Amino acid sequence: MKKNNSQILNTLVIIVGAVILIYGMSVSEDSPYAKIIGLVILMLGLYRATQYWSATKDDYKKDQENENE
Repeated sequence: MKKNNSQILNTLVIIVGAVILIYGMSVSEDSPYAKIIGLVILMLGLYRATQYWSATKDDYKKDQENENE
């Protein structure tokens, strides 16, 4: 269950970062701070997701081997 929670958290961080970035770009006022914060949060979420994916990339193969035995 921990893996699923981590994946959900990474997805939420990516979505929040994207929403803030889109909001910063769509507001008529020039707000570079919203754009910067949105981009940083988005990149943090992407970094966390790729770290998670690289750490669990072999889990699928291990699960299939255990089922075949």
